[in-house]
Amino acid sequence: MKQVPLFIDGQWISSKSKRVIDVTNPATQKVIAQVPCATMDEMQKAISSAKETFKVWKDKPIMERARVMMRYAALLKEHQEELAGIICEELGKTHEDAMGDVWRGIEVVEHAANIPSMMMGETVENVATSIDTYSYTQPLGVCVGITPFNFPAMIPLWMFPLSIACGNTFILKPSEQDPLCPTRLAELFEQAGAPKGVLQVVHGDKEQVDVLLHDEAVKAISFVGSVSVGQYIYKTATDNMKRVQSFLGAKNHMVVMPDANKAAVINNIVGASVGAAGQRCMAISVAVFVGSAKEWIPEIKEKLASVRPGHYTDSEAAYGPQITPAAKNRIEDLIAIGKKEGANCVLDGSNFKVAGFPDGNWVGPTMFTDVSTEMEIYKQEIFGPVFLTMNVDSLDDAIELINANPYGNGTSIFTSSGFAARKYQHEIEVGQVGINIPIPVPLPFFSFTGWKGSFAGDQHAYGKQAVKFYTETKTITARWYDDSSDKNNADESADAGPNMSISLK
Repeated sequence: MKQVPLFIDGQWISSKSKRVIDVTNPATQKVIAQVPCATMDEMQKAISSAKETFKVWKDKPIMERARVMMRYAALLKEHQEELAGIICEELGKTHEDAMGDVWRGIEVVEHAANIPSMMMGETVENVATSIDTYSYTQPLGVCVGITPFNFPAMIPLWMFPLSIACGNTFILKPSEQDPLCPTRLAELFEQAGAPKGVLQVVHGDKEQVDVLLHDEAVKAISFVGSVSVGQYIYKTATDNMKRVQSFLGAKNHMVVMPDANKAAVINNIVGASVGAAGQRCMAISVAVFVGSAKEWIPEIKEKLASVRPGHYTDSEAAYGPQITPAAKNRIEDLIAIGKKEGANCVLDGSNFKVAGFPDGNWVGPTMFTDVSTEMEIYKQEIFGPVFLTMNVDSLDDAIELINANPYGNGTSIFTSSGFAARKYQHEIEVGQVGINIPIPVPLPFFSFTGWKGSFAGDQHAYGKQAVKFYTETKTITARWYDDSSDKNNADESADAGPNMSISLK
């Protein structure tokens, strides 16, 4: 059985660990690889290598770091199809979805290639007489990324290219459920000319993560994943005096106004709700229909019923399987709970079968109407192809409902009214807002800005905020003497007070 290697100190090595986790094709349950849980010695070697390499890498010219990213972006584009194929096999995404996963990561690498302009400091001349103040942006040290299964290309590429471009070294701990794509990303990064020790890749579970959370050499942690794990990582890492950005759960709402373009609403809801098997933190899982817009619900149900999951080789499949049998069972349990709680299940995807793949983790498109905020299907992030609808009388009611939700990752409004759109974007307490766009994930020169229970930390992923997260600011105040006059120097020293009010002769 193929064992996924570790990447430590510039070497691909086979772990000496006896503890391994099966990597399974979710459409067939076939074990395609085994990922080792790195030994404590291997973890320490990765940390030590990153720590030592930082001493050299931080002093590399910034354009040299930028050129690595330029070469890396070019290689990723050449290998996009290959990377998408790996994602299809280990995660089950459709080919189109897998290609998009890779492309959104490539965009962040292109962004990282512009690092010189993003690390420019500031300066003010003559803050006092002949005294100037200016700032430098400098890297932190060893940074860590702990990434989830659902975007095995995009989310690692959110993290290590920008961090390394800033002058840090990086340790990536990808999801143990689909580590093959992150491994290939690291191989291509090495091929792009990344120096030995700049990037380490280790594998494992909580035991390995805890090593990274507690080691004093690690300065910053980036995490994307579930609420419970993200809260644990944030608390543990901050207790150990580390900088943390922790992206947690979501319950994203789409508001549908009566004046919206009906065809656009129906088409966008289908893709945004069940696309990627609902396994994305920006999926639209709740639609809030304002006033007469609720009359479109039967047509939405009909459209949703026309799509189905399937194997990635099936060009007609709208999405793939759930990542594990446990994930499938959890979703189907929540569907059953929703029925018991009194929600109207107008479309039930439980026990869905795909011809030729009887062992796949399939869940068909599912839709509930008459949902209330007290129901578990509303309160929990289902993370599957389950779509909920709610009805309110006014836009104010919709805003109040969404603002009361503990999550604040993404939201959208479909309307033809500029007034309604402006009111919504101003009053809604959610970090990423789409106007007639269902999934408002920003391009990399902006930042991914979840709010409330969807994020723990201060600076978000990619964009300017990520550069701030991966760097420190050093402020310098400088005065230079005229060495040709010892008398002047003596006078100036005598004149210098705590407020730097200096008169130069």
